[in-house]
Amino acid sequence: MTEELSRTSALASRHRALGSGLEDWNGMGTAWSYDSDPNEEHDAVRDHAGMFDMSPLKKVMVRGPDAQVVLDHLTTRDLNKVAPGHAAYLSVLTDAGTMADDAIVSNNGDDEWMIVHGSGDTMDLLTASAQGHDVNVTFTDDLHDLSVQGPKSLEILNAACDVDLSALKYFQHTAATVFGHPCRISRTGYSGERGYEIFADDSVIGDIWDNLIDAGVMPCSFTALDKVRIEAGLLFYGYDMTTDHTPWEVGLGFTISKNKADFRGKEALLMAQGAEKVANVCLDVIHDDMLAGGETLSLNGSEVGVVNSPAFSHRLGKSLALAHVDPSAAASGTVLEVSGDGITTTAMVVASPIYDPTKTRTHA
Repeated sequence: MTEELSRTSALASRHRALGSGLEDWNGMGTAWSYDSDPNEEHDAVRDHAGMFDMSPLKKVMVRGPDAQVVLDHLTTRDLNKVAPGHAAYLSVLTDAGTMADDAIVSNNGDDEWMIVHGSGDTMDLLTASAQGHDVNVTFTDDLHDLSVQGPKSLEILNAACDVDLSALKYFQHTAATVFGHPCRISRTGYSGERGYEIFADDSVIGDIWDNLIDAGVMPCSFTALDKVRIEAGLLFYGYDMTTDHTPWEVGLGFTISKNKADFRGKEALLMAQGAEKVANVCLDVIHDDMLAGGETLSLNGSEVGVVNSPAFSHRLGKSLALAHVDPSAAASGTVLEVSGDGITTTAMVVASPIYDPTKTRTHA
């Protein structure tokens, strides 16, 4: 890469050894591919256990008497309902009520919270919300995020952990020791499978990674991550949502606590409900490979949308995509024309998520 990266994962040398070129995402070299087959990585997550270095996500500690007040202004969820040891997925909005980012906020207790976010403007907006409050906001790359996902993740981690992770419910977290190293383990992920995120210091994350490989966990690239998250209908900021979209338009209305006293963008957001210009949908594409992304979607000759996130699922035998379409074209069963990048075909709008639609695997 010619671009200088501002952030470095402590696992970078291990990614390179597996064949990664450490492409940039969010300012950090990221394992978009390995020498291994991404379909085999996909299989590992669905059948056994795979792990992703999610350290390019930004981890921010918010501490002090006003920490909850500040985060309540920044985010769309009522954090009074997020007790210590719990977490919530939520939206971060612009003043105009559109998506500035998505994030997970965790209550660590004792006036300490952690917010983990992607490539949006969360940090700038958090700093603005913190003005005038008794709070300390600290971004840290010393804390790394290793995501272990798959049906065997509980069994593998429990064998190396000092707490019983089977008692940890979806979106709960706990301080723990794994392979002898202190960490925080959160029952969260981005795969559509039961899984756990290990937040640990950069000085120990390499040893945790090595021990997980020895326990049979397969390192997985972001190419495989795209496959599993698209099957599971999970959004990627910058592709499936931007500052052009409200939460209503991208299927994140469930993150809005309408009765919360106030949060950034609330008035504009509530006024925008019912005036959606697009809808986020999943497409089953008639094609024997993944699309390139950016293809035009049409209905009866009129342009109605665009492909945002494509993937080919060898497990389902389908070319899939997440797309934005006009709400009039969003009903399941609608057949759309797909054109672009030398391809002309059709796609059907299908219910999302297409994989495990009742989410029994993540919530079990």
